[in-house]
Amino acid sequence: MNLRLLGRHPSATLLLVQLFGVLAYPFLDQSEPGRAALGMVGTVMVLVAIWAVRFTPALGWVAGVLGVPALVFSFLEAFNPDTDWIVLTNALLHAPFYFYVSYAMLRYLFHDDDVTTDELYCTGAAFTVVAWAFAYVFAIVQVLEGPAAFGGADGADRTWFELLYLSFANLTSVGLSDIVPVLPHARSVVMVEQMLGVMYVALVVARLVGLASARATRRM
Repeated sequence: MNLRLLGRHPSATLLLVQLFGVLAYPFLDQSEPGRAALGMVGTVMVLVAIWAVRFTPALGWVAGVLGVPALVFSFLEAFNPDTDWIVLTNALLHAPFYFYVSYAMLRYLFHDDDVTTDELYCTGAAFTVVAWAFAYVFAIVQVLEGPAAFGGADGADRTWFELLYLSFANLTSVGLSDIVPVLPHARSVVMVEQMLGVMYVALVVARLVGLASARATRRM
């Protein structure tokens, strides 16, 4: 896939970068150089997300204002994963940023009556962005409530990748996760994500099917 093709499909680019992050994280989280690389991966994700928002009806400068501070703390957390105030600040910056990106992706999906190739990729990108946003919400809850919030064994915090895994399991409603919310605030945010996951599938899939049917009818 060449750069020109990626430029025509910003949502596809965002989706590919996020999936790369999911696959790369287990290899990079075991060493200091690997964590530095994770900081780079996080930076690329934020930059691609900011760039993708520029192609949507949402305000690109809002994504920039939210995303730039998040870039700094991505690196800080990569080198200081056990420092609570850095983890908390990083999550407080990333969560609203990714929620705004997901809002931009959904506006992109619903702003007209045409279904383009990039809008199909956008359904996946918006879904993964929401999962990222809730993973950071879980990180906030864990810092504030302690390791017991998500059943951390022996007083150890869940890693961010474990929280991301929990987020995907909840958002897809598959329930395939050995990580469970234990304390009240953890359970409340998990319930909100479960509800949004069901609504996302119902609304977005229904719209895409409806638009595809309407286009087929017009052609006939």
